[in-house]
Amino acid sequence: PNIKERRDYSCALFDETGRAVALGDHMPVHLGAMPMSVTAALHSLGRLQPGDVACLNDPFNGGTHLPDITLLTSVEDPSGNVLGYVASRAHHSDVGGMSPGSMPLAREIYQEGLRIPPVRLFVGGQRNEDLWKLILANVRTPEERAGDLDAQLAALHTGRERLQELARRRGTDQTRSAMRALIDYADRLVASGIERIPDGRYQAEDFLDDDGFGATDIPIRVSLTVRGSSLTVDFGGSAPQTEGGVNAVAAITHSAIRYVVRCIVESLLEDPLPAGGGSMSAVDVRLPARSVVAAALPASVAAGNVETSQRITDVLLAAFGEALPDVAPALSQGTMNNTTVGGIDPRNDQVFAYYETVGGGMGGGPTGPGLSGVHCHMSNSLNTPVEALEHAYPFRVTHYGFRPGSGGSGRHRGGDGLRRDLELLTDATVTLLSERRVRGPGGRNGGGNGAPGRNLLTVDGEERELPGKATFRAPAGSVLSIRSPGGGGWGIPEVLDS
Repeated sequence: PNIKERRDYSCALFDETGRAVALGDHMPVHLGAMPMSVTAALHSLGRLQPGDVACLNDPFNGGTHLPDITLLTSVEDPSGNVLGYVASRAHHSDVGGMSPGSMPLAREIYQEGLRIPPVRLFVGGQRNEDLWKLILANVRTPEERAGDLDAQLAALHTGRERLQELARRRGTDQTRSAMRALIDYADRLVASGIERIPDGRYQAEDFLDDDGFGATDIPIRVSLTVRGSSLTVDFGGSAPQTEGGVNAVAAITHSAIRYVVRCIVESLLEDPLPAGGGSMSAVDVRLPARSVVAAALPASVAAGNVETSQRITDVLLAAFGEALPDVAPALSQGTMNNTTVGGIDPRNDQVFAYYETVGGGMGGGPTGPGLSGVHCHMSNSLNTPVEALEHAYPFRVTHYGFRPGSGGSGRHRGGDGLRRDLELLTDATVTLLSERRVRGPGGRNGGGNGAPGRNLLTVDGEERELPGKATFRAPAGSVLSIRSPGGGGWGIPEVLDS
């Protein structure tokens, strides 16, 4: 259901050099990382021959976190030369590791699941059966994984066919030229948008609640320097990588930068960028080594992809807000409220692994209030419909609705968060990776903060508060309640004339 129902996947098209031509808009956390996957695969494997399919998930070699598996294949023109590449990335709800769902509270990446460096899953159109068996032997739900990998392969097949069809209709040279022109056009738009930002240096900082192992108030700091049509993004002063899994690899930070720059530029130009967003050649990124924004082995990274990416987005928007107070919105929920549950389904005696992120409040903005109960910023996936969830897993949804009043006050209010209660119908292992449980998302320009989120577990009628990050056993009949943060408000609330 995570891929089929929630659409936690991305597909992308690249030119023959590996530059992004078109990226799926709905999953920004994949945007900046997908080009790095292509680069890593080609660097490790050399040229992909017709029918070869590269596979990877290693966060330190082209990936982001282990559940996100990327498949890549080349597209040849009629002469057999590489015309471009197509890739698909999907979040698999289990890739092994110490906890069901492969989003554990871990101290090092080796505990998080199966690491796949760039390898050939297909060679000349023939599946590497030994590798296929190895992958499926290391996951809790091999049938689901096989089906999801087959879906990714089907996406590659469709992408390859359509690019080749375009080349047949328009000609190979014109197709290559059009892809280059699209990238160059996007780069010109980005440079033009940056030129509309006043020259200067703009700074912001924010904090992660904790890493799950004792570290608290983990700082992320950014400095933006605008000079004409160029932008320097410097994360100097951000925390060193931590013991817990809130570490983000560089690809995640690049994804957040690409997303925020795109949002700001499109707002300033009042015109959308092409789907690939260009190469962002006008943006210079500086990341401190072995930090929470550029982690290195053996760091655990599961939450860096889903939680730290949101905080990086927050600090970038706050810094742009210093330069453009009438453009940048208030902060949104700032977390994905990651929930994983695994065990044995009593209906069929099969292992199950459930993973979901829960929407929350979007920050109010200069043009209107924030939306309520949505995935936003680095997520943007859907929720799992109640019917699909109860069909696939031994759960009963006992409550699903908004948290009224959780959005921050303001001229334009923040959106409200959600409350989702799951009654577990079997004993299960639960892992939570969530943020904004200590302080709520900030308002902008005098707007109020959104309410922090909460995690609760009720066992035998007794309710207890859970931390933002935890792994625990929950008995059958217990109720897990995820209550997501509201968004911050924008602007000073208007007082109505009596």
